[in-house]
Amino acid sequence: MNTPLRIGLAATAALFFSALSTWAADFTVETAVLDNGLQVVVVPDHRAPLITQAVYYKAGAADEPAGKGGLAHFLEHMMFQGTSNIPGEDFRNTIARHGGEENAFTAQDMTGYWQTVAVEAMEIVMELEADRMANLRIKPEEFESEREVIKEERRSRYDSDPGGPFSEAMSAAVYLAHPYRLPIIGWMHEIESHTVQDAIDWYEKFYVPNNAILVIAGDTTLAEVMPLAEKYYGVIPRGADVVRSRPQEPPQLAERRVILYDDRVREPSFSRSYVTNSRMARDGLAPALSMLSQILSGSTGRLYQALVVDQGIATSAGAFYSGGTMDQTQFGMWIAPARGADLTAMEAALDAEIAKVVADGVTQDELDLARNGTLSGLIFSRDSVTRLGRRVGAGLVIGLTIEEIVGWSDEISAVTVADVNAAAAMVFNRAHSATGLMLPQPDKD
Repeated sequence: MNTPLRIGLAATAALFFSALSTWAADFTVETAVLDNGLQVVVVPDHRAPLITQAVYYKAGAADEPAGKGGLAHFLEHMMFQGTSNIPGEDFRNTIARHGGEENAFTAQDMTGYWQTVAVEAMEIVMELEADRMANLRIKPEEFESEREVIKEERRSRYDSDPGGPFSEAMSAAVYLAHPYRLPIIGWMHEIESHTVQDAIDWYEKFYVPNNAILVIAGDTTLAEVMPLAEKYYGVIPRGADVVRSRPQEPPQLAERRVILYDDRVREPSFSRSYVTNSRMARDGLAPALSMLSQILSGSTGRLYQALVVDQGIATSAGAFYSGGTMDQTQFGMWIAPARGADLTAMEAALDAEIAKVVADGVTQDELDLARNGTLSGLIFSRDSVTRLGRRVGAGLVIGLTIEEIVGWSDEISAVTVADVNAAAAMVFNRAHSATGLMLPQPDKD
């Protein structure tokens, strides 16, 4: 077992933002690695007698073999069906009896399972989660039953609303080669094709301790967690080392466009995304793009003020930057047009605002406001041990270091107007964009 590493970072930026940054980053992370390769991470927070346990597996939808879309999500469902030791309903009922809550998620880069309970029940949830890491039981009849549940999930969340196929078409346009273009839940024909053996193969390959991170956030310490981690997780055999290899996106040389017509659309919508670097590029672009998205968003943001307040051609508008991915990500903008608005004129107005940002840059006041909001959000995220644990776990599973995770506020505090302007000039290239319109079906004459 490795020697525990204790890290506590405080921000060093100046004046007001220095204080905010210190409060945002001033939490401790303790970590060690078991002999079987499981990374154990503890985020102590003693303000309430609660803990959140989360196990993150370094396997998500983007790691699936071609033609096996939705397999990671399918297995997530099966993880609630019980083990050779503990039936699925016993898992849920045990947590409920202790007043806890639990759930799971599948994302492109990871799959996670979590429980929040009183600290007295920490050993119980560790025993339960370790058991399903090692002893999952997949019965054919339960597999088929869950297939129908997932098919209905796809129908209700994606197929029954035009926004579903629109978002899937946009992802396919943004990414030409990378598996981020594919839906996490999978296509319906893929869901129908998965076999029990597919699920077993995925489980045996990825659900091994050396491909997982155990995060415990809350009223405990690494010294208290480690004996339990050794007892329950440490006895699980190490698996074969996993190498995550994905097709990478080629340079985009021409803009792409998606137009979806659907009878169910009542009001049009508009979106545009640019392919750009995530935090994992470690090139300084991520904090600047994060600030740029904040400057463009919200009721005081550039897009809302220009398109909604000044010109009245939209009812809402904003931007986003999805920096927490392993591979290249998206910087995007969206607009809800005002009723009867000319969409061509609206897009031209958006282009004019983008051109203005590139030509004239942003102001120090805009950056200060955006930075204040971001740092405040980091502070508020510490009010929940679940959110704090997720912040740490989600960063580690994509490859960030603990120093980078707790030091994010330092990076935000260090961003300058010049950084934001350079990032805008780099990202706002129409040749690197995909634009989407979701429109009502034209009247048939």
